[in-house]
Formats: sequence, structure tokens, C-alpha cells
Amino acid sequence: MPGRLAGKVALISGGASGIGAAQATLFAREGSQVLIGDLQEALGAETVRKIQDEGGTARFVRLDVTDLASWSAAVTEAVSAFGVLTTLVNTAGIFHPGGIEAESEQGWHRMVAVNQTGVFLGMKAAVPELLKSGNASIVNVSSLYGLIGSPNAISYHASKAAVRVMSKGAALEFAKRGIRVNTIFPGQIRTPILGDITPEQDAAIKASIPMGEVGDPMDIAYGSLYLASDEAKYVSGAELWIDGAWYAAC
Repeated sequence: MPGRLAGKVALISGGASGIGAAQATLFAREGSQVLIGDLQEALGAETVRKIQDEGGTARFVRLDVTDLASWSAAVTEAVSAFGVLTTLVNTAGIFHPGGIEAESEQGWHRMVAVNQTGVFLGMKAAVPELLKSGNASIVNVSSLYGLIGSPNAISYHASKAAVRVMSKGAALEFAKRGIRVNTIFPGQIRTPILGDITPEQDAAIKASIPMGEVGDPMDIAYGSLYLASDEAKYVSGAELWIDGAWYAAC
């Protein structure tokens, strides 16, 4: 039986590790050809190897999401390798703590450059090829912190909230032109961005989540799979919260 993404070609930023690697792996299992874009070359190569060992099709390209030329080169690589680009998944992101008093101007600009501008540049670079496919999908990964506040992450909140409304604007811009744009809002997911935490910190995080557990990267990947598939052909501008019911309690 063909996979749910048979015939698709996906460019996934941040695809070397964490949520991005889970997306790349699942997409390949479901029949998509995958181009992993990341700065982590060794991890990217390892993820490609694992996909290929499972019989999937994947390649790696070095991608700096803050640079339009780097994005353009990645899009060119996808089309050169696979003939078309049907799917863009903007997953790359960074996090560091800091409220208004603690955050530096440099930290602010870095967070916005990766988490917000990186999503804009990815869409800008990919749209010309996505339009050619006539049946394309963009999945932008925001965060629960793009919906709710906290006292110690001002630049992260700003960048992830921007992704939310950018996605809505893009969904309307391309609603009649064959590109669907949707957003996923992960809660606490066990990825490298969570960092090394103590057992006490882990317990506190779990206590804040109504379902009582931290999510797995594959939880996000399955949401992305649906949004990237033709099963979601009538879904654009949507918001999918994958957070253990955290947002429902806010």
C-alpha cells in the first residue's frame, strides 16, 4: 500500500535532531522523499543513514535558516535531487531563558532571527516551487509559548507568537493558489531544546501538564504528517495544539 505521503517531497528545517528528525523519519516511512536542512552536519548525516537503513529516501543539506541564500540553495537542492518540492516544514528553533530585565539585545535578535525570520525566509524561498506543484503544504512549528505567557522567556514568546499570525496570513495569501499553511504548537517535548534537567525539574514540569507526561518528538511528527498529507486537503490556517491538554487548562 502506498504511504500517506507517497509522491511528496519535503524540506524539513531543523531535521537533524529532536522534532525535526522525528518528522523526517516518519515522513520517509510514509513515502515522502525528504531533504533535511540543518547546521548539525554529523547529526544530519546520522538521521539520513537511519532513514536509508529503513528503506526511505533522504538527503542532507547544510541550512542556515537566518540566511535567504542558504534557504534558496536548499530549495534548489530539493528540486535538483527529487524533481519537485511539495512540502515545507519549518521546525528549526532555539530557546534561551530571559525576561525583559535579563534578556540582552543580542539574545533578542538571535532568537527572532532563527525562530521568526527563519520561518519567513523558508516560506519566501520555497513558495515559487511549492506553487508549481499545485498541491503543496507548509507546516510551521510554533510553541505553546506562542499562545501563553511566562515570566522568563520574552524573546521566545515574541518569536513563536509571530509564527502563529504569520502562518494565518500566509494561509490566506495562498488559499486559492494551491498551498495550505498550518501551525503546530508543541507543549513540553523531550528534545535537546529542553536541555539537561534534574529529576526535581522533570517532576515539576510533569506536574504542570494535565496529562502528567512530557511529550515525545513523534507526537509532533504525527500531527505534521496529517497536515502535510492530502487527508488535510481542506485544512489551512489551522492550529494544532499537541501539549498534553496544557493549553486547555489556561
